[in-house]
Amino acid sequence: MWRSFSFNLGPRSLAFRVIAFSTVWAIVAFFVIFTVISTLYRQASERGFESLLSAHLFNLIGSVSVSDGGALIGSPDLGDLRFSEPNSGWYWSVDPVSPDLTGQLRSSSMTEPILSPGAGEVAFNRQFQRSYRTEGIVGEEIEVLESEFVLGAQNDIARFRVMGNRSELESEIEVFEGRLAFYLSLFGLGMIAINAVAILLGLRPLNRVRSALAMVREGTAQRLDGKFPVEIEPLANETNALIENNRRIVERSRTQVGNLAHSLKTPLAVLLNEGRALGGRQGDLIVDQASAMQKQIDHYLQRARMAAQRESVVYRTPVGPLMERMVRVLRKLSADKDLSFEMPVADVIFAGEREDLEEIVGNLLENAMKWSKSAVAVSVAIDDDPEGASLFSIVIEDDGPGIPEEKAREALQRGRRLDETKPGTGLGLAIVGDLVKEYGGVLTLDRSRLGGLKATVQLKGGH
Repeated sequence: MWRSFSFNLGPRSLAFRVIAFSTVWAIVAFFVIFTVISTLYRQASERGFESLLSAHLFNLIGSVSVSDGGALIGSPDLGDLRFSEPNSGWYWSVDPVSPDLTGQLRSSSMTEPILSPGAGEVAFNRQFQRSYRTEGIVGEEIEVLESEFVLGAQNDIARFRVMGNRSELESEIEVFEGRLAFYLSLFGLGMIAINAVAILLGLRPLNRVRSALAMVREGTAQRLDGKFPVEIEPLANETNALIENNRRIVERSRTQVGNLAHSLKTPLAVLLNEGRALGGRQGDLIVDQASAMQKQIDHYLQRARMAAQRESVVYRTPVGPLMERMVRVLRKLSADKDLSFEMPVADVIFAGEREDLEEIVGNLLENAMKWSKSAVAVSVAIDDDPEGASLFSIVIEDDGPGIPEEKAREALQRGRRLDETKPGTGLGLAIVGDLVKEYGGVLTLDRSRLGGLKATVQLKGGH
């Protein structure tokens, strides 16, 4: 079962960088699209507005004439109800320019006169037309298209003006830009979300590789299994090849360690026997030195085996069954002592080999049983780790004489015995300390609540 799909979207995350880059690009792209579309719409609206004014102007010119008495006459109908609505911002007017021309015509919407600027302020073009913006009757902005045209047989000149509500046009443009911004933002957010999901789904196989590697590290799998995309499959194959190569190195190291141990076992046994048979000062010297060699070989072979294993795959060992078996054996061997044992309900897994855990617990239990008067307490507890790692502790206490605080560090030195009256090699606690250190754990020696020594080993657990 793969672990839950998750990514740490921090600044160093590849997914974060891709999503951030695509988001920035999307924002810039939509800003450019908004600017282009709104500009094109404004240009088209203004052209349409100007074309409408121009059409109304020619319609107005065609609807006005001069009477025989030299007065402006006509009833223009520009086909737009806004020209009849008072103060609508849409107006037309016809004013005489020639001195002998009389009369004045205005749309019903134009309740007050609107002054025209002089020719010096806004000049006419070659078609005798001009356009300008001014303030309307109720403060609105209006666009004025103005033309002077010759009427009648007397070539009288009249000024025709058609005025459109520019504020109305700007309001329509603003409404369009608001809707455009809303829909583009909605589309942009959807695009960014879809893009983020696509990127995360595209990177999901990397999360599967990470989960598979974690399972290999914890010992729940021996290799990276599963189908991966063609871009990641070479990485998975190379990782599997590396795992297999490390496994071969470990097996070869173990074989060499075993061969070395067997090759030295017989010569050392011969030296010990010869030393005992020789007797005297020289014999004792041979026995002492051979024993020291045996201790050193045991110690460093153990270290070599552990170092080889630490560079390879970590195994998983259930703690409960192993502890129960060892406690059961010691209860039979030391029936005169009270050996209590506490184990949590939850399963506790050691991220390491069974033989190493047996070595750690066996040495500590043997030491406690040897030094205790009548009682030994063994307990296993699951520890909390702020960083989220799986930790557990094994606590072994006895009611013996204990070890003074200033002597605790000395007791962990190899071959160091604090009491020569008890049998032993002085390597037990040293081996435990080395094994615990190799697994990244902690060994502490304190005063027990029973009055003797309290040995606490904290190790990393598996899942």
